[in-house]
Amino acid sequence: MSATRIVIYGNAGSGKTTMARVMAREFNIAHLSLDDISWASTGVRLPLSESIASLQAFISEYRDWVFDGCYGDLVEAALPYCSELRFLNPGIEACVRNCRSRPWEPSYSSS
Repeated sequence: MSATRIVIYGNAGSGKTTMARVMAREFNIAHLSLDDISWASTGVRLPLSESIASLQAFISEYRDWVFDGCYGDLVEAALPYCSELRFLNPGIEACVRNCRSRPWEPSYSSS
């Protein structure tokens, strides 16, 4: 059986994290939000090399996974390993509405 390795890419508020969480539960696979490996602190992005190293470590640790994020550079680094790429594009109005309806800080990711 082939590995399940899914990358979900799209704008903020497009539904990436929601879809990734559902897929992780349904398929019993590891989930990584690219936000978690992209930021040193609020507004301070980690060096790309560190984020890519974290991404590669995750890929090495888990056979099956789903990633979600809006970072083209990290999605590009994950593409050679993924079995499926999903691009979410519900439109600007939906993205803005979704962003306004959720908490701003990363604590929303624990729900």
